[in-house]
Amino acid sequence: MRANRISDILLASFLASAATLAAAPASAQSPYDGLWQVTVVTKTGSCDAQTTSTVNVTDGKISGGPVSGSVGSGGLVRVSINGAYANGQLSGNSGSGKWNGASAGVACSGRWEASRQ
Repeated sequence: MRANRISDILLASFLASAATLAAAPASAQSPYDGLWQVTVVTKTGSCDAQTTSTVNVTDGKISGGPVSGSVGSGGLVRVSINGAYANGQLSGNSGSGKWNGASAGVACSGRWEASRQ
């Protein structure tokens, strides 16, 4: 009898969860959602010469490690990375822009390029 009661509770819980998910509004997707490989190149200063990493864009929000930022519906990018800042433009499956920050108190700047994975 107790096993039936537990399974009834689990089934009711599952159905309630499914109903909640079905009633929830769909999230607003951005045309730039997905995984992006980003290469950052230093042009001035003593920051790493070049680094490559992958970030995720979900509903126009950029995340991945210390990166936070956004991509507007028109592809305008604004990012903050551990005290450095970047901006630029995505279009289709690629994008580019500029960044600036500091390493050990010395100013650095450069460019970045991205491609959708």
